[in-house]
Amino acid sequence: MLILLDSKSDQVNGISFHPKRPWILSSFHSGDIVLVDYRSRTVIHRFKEHEGPVRSVHFHNSQPLFVSGGDDYKIMVWNYNTHTCLFTLLGHLDRIRTVQFHHEKPWIVSASDDKTIRIWNWQSHTCISVLTGHTHYAMCASFHPKEDLVVSASSDHTVRVWDITSLGKKTASPADDAIVKYVLTGHVRGVNWASFHPTLPLIVSGSDDRKIKLWRRMNETKAWEVVGTLRGHVNNVSSVIFHAKQDMIVSSSEDKCMCVWDATKKTKILTYKCKRFRLWNLAVHPEINLLAVGHDKGMMVFKFERERPAFAFSGDSLFYAKDGFLRCYEYSSQKDSQVIPIQRMNQNPRTLSYSPTENAVLICSDLDDGGGSYELYIIPKGNLGKGDIVQDARNRKCRSAVFITSNRFAVLEESTGHVLVKNLKDKVIKESCLPVPTDGIFYAGAGNLLCRSEDKLVIFDLQRELVLGELQTPFVRYVVWSDDMERVALLSSHTIVIASKNLVLQCVLHETVRVKSGAWDDDGVFIYTTLNRIKYCLPNGESGNIRALDVPIYITKVSGNTIFCLDRDGKNRAITINATEYLFKLSLLRKSYGHVMSMLNNSPLCGQAMIAYLRQEGFPEAALHFAEDERVRFNLALESGNLSSAFASATQINEKDHWYRLGVEALRQGNSRIVEFAYQQTKNFAKLSFLYLITGNLDKLSKLMEIAEVVKKKNVMSQFHNALYLGDVKERVSILESSGHLPLAYITASVHGLNDIAERLAAELGDNVPVLPEGKTPSLLLPPSPVMCGGDWPLIRAMKISAAREGAVDGDWDYMVVDIDGMENRDFEDGGWVVIDLPPRSSVSATPPSHGMPVKRELRRRRGFQV
Repeated sequence: MLILLDSKSDQVNGISFHPKRPWILSSFHSGDIVLVDYRSRTVIHRFKEHEGPVRSVHFHNSQPLFVSGGDDYKIMVWNYNTHTCLFTLLGHLDRIRTVQFHHEKPWIVSASDDKTIRIWNWQSHTCISVLTGHTHYAMCASFHPKEDLVVSASSDHTVRVWDITSLGKKTASPADDAIVKYVLTGHVRGVNWASFHPTLPLIVSGSDDRKIKLWRRMNETKAWEVVGTLRGHVNNVSSVIFHAKQDMIVSSSEDKCMCVWDATKKTKILTYKCKRFRLWNLAVHPEINLLAVGHDKGMMVFKFERERPAFAFSGDSLFYAKDGFLRCYEYSSQKDSQVIPIQRMNQNPRTLSYSPTENAVLICSDLDDGGGSYELYIIPKGNLGKGDIVQDARNRKCRSAVFITSNRFAVLEESTGHVLVKNLKDKVIKESCLPVPTDGIFYAGAGNLLCRSEDKLVIFDLQRELVLGELQTPFVRYVVWSDDMERVALLSSHTIVIASKNLVLQCVLHETVRVKSGAWDDDGVFIYTTLNRIKYCLPNGESGNIRALDVPIYITKVSGNTIFCLDRDGKNRAITINATEYLFKLSLLRKSYGHVMSMLNNSPLCGQAMIAYLRQEGFPEAALHFAEDERVRFNLALESGNLSSAFASATQINEKDHWYRLGVEALRQGNSRIVEFAYQQTKNFAKLSFLYLITGNLDKLSKLMEIAEVVKKKNVMSQFHNALYLGDVKERVSILESSGHLPLAYITASVHGLNDIAERLAAELGDNVPVLPEGKTPSLLLPPSPVMCGGDWPLIRAMKISAAREGAVDGDWDYMVVDIDGMENRDFEDGGWVVIDLPPRSSVSATPPSHGMPVKRELRRRRGFQV
């Protein structure tokens, strides 16, 4: 058996599997009830209302309910979605040993140390029957899975079968109308457990006499008779149940052992020894291959046998082991055929290695004693697909075995830890001592082995006996090579390590749930599965989800958009996936921009997720193609320097903050017309004045001075700055005079030769006329001539998306300086700005008249330019 979960805690008295979800419920001697996800190994919730030990729990098979019973004489019914106790059933006079829901009717059966079994209606919250007759503790009780029967076990050494047919018609108060149909005697000490077979007329019981008895009902009138006694435990048998799907019986005992028995042959199959703790309650999953047992210090969840089929593929064929046969599946035709029978093993084969040239198969399996063995089969060429019986396989003990060439295979010896190289006649050709203590070997190319130790892998050349590389890793369960043998994926329980052929680390992935399988696709992307998802891993270590899974699968091959896999039942399946997302990311990673733009135009990629990814990876210009929200588009356009899209979005949003940010970006790129428009929208007269100054647009500067007087209610500083920029002395004197600064107005007029105005102002000032310094030559303060008059100036380059969209070539994209065609200046009318009509977004041009010019070369050209 394989351990899936080993939880350490207080003593676990009761266990129940959820029939559909990956949940297990356990009740503790401390009084807690814990709901655990056994896949992710996480606690979902802890329920605390019982006072004292809780001895039993059970999930309802269809409602979001579970029931619990404890030493406080209470039966509680809980809703696990709301994490609340719905109600409490009272009536028992001593501790409650077991509780169970009926599979169809709204009933609960309970067994108690008060020597009674009670049946409750959980919908009406009433007890509908009290089953009396046991003379000592009632240790357990359970419903028959199909008939109106209840089986109970007691410390009075008996097992009783009760007929509850009349309860289905009952509407009155509790009465003893459930009758004892059979009393099964045979145990010589108290019986701790009894349960029905899910389909056959069988009962199994376990007792303090250390025996397990199998009872069979001969007919409807004849009593149950013992048809087998199972001996092997050396202490009290605490619990015993039938397997839900196989002819097996599982028992737990205070001798710290759990045994699995063949129900047909009545022989022991295997024993699990828990060295320190006594084992108590058992639970078997009703649908899948899981078993749980509670002990003194926690709980363990097991798999009965290995679920992953052993397989190996070569070319178009997949070879795998199933139901005692080697089978062959052809990917192209999807034909599945039986090849040869293989020897029956206690567990499913662990690994399978195939040599296509020799048509030989090497199958390794685990043994009960913890070791392993291999079987070598040579398949006649004409036998492939016929399923004929061939010669007996050569069977030897080993830790693991794998083909290293077409006619040689390596065997890791169990006793010495050395590697034996053998031919197809099972003759030893060479023996090698490995460089590290090794517990498993894997194929690593012709003549090479991957040697696994506890915390690392080593590539070992058997011919030269050299170490070619090593890598520290968690315990590796499976190794998956790419088709060209250049990369390898090392799969641990919760980790995937991607390395080169010489074990140079490339990336590491960590998963919270168990990793099940993986394969490389044609583009070098590693596709892998966990318990509940299909995922991908790019060469840079980035991973993502492809789709969810209802049940685990094991990938055998990936071809295009199709994943070939085996399920837990060993059936071949072909699953179609949408590979657009990871192929798009791979194209970005490889800078295949032509392919990127083609996918942007033709593929239905997820909008918000793709926007976030592209922004994170530094591709806002590509993310812009997915955005529909104008604010998101505006932010992406600014990040990518796309002034055309940013202008269109800002026009739709029409908020001051967005116009301000657009103006900053347009100024950074040197697009003066967008800068002008943004300043107009934000009424930023100071910046607009300076913009007109440096671009030499004196007409607009003059007009702006008039606008400042009207719109800003005679904004004196704005008017004065505009007059200063224009060199208009008369206007400056007029502004100073109108604002009450007569001395400054007089000085300005006198200095610049405006004698008439100066005399008038002097008359107004009277005795307060300022005295001008003597011996100074006045000069008019004028702004310098602009280097470039009007238009845009190229400062930076912006990425040209349209070129990649149309040209579809890989490598560097073309560049441009964005512009807006058809943008006109606004006119001043009735004290406000007249808003121009902009073209719709689709007609806004993203193509400039010409490329931007490098800044250094432009500056050199400007130095020799005279205005």
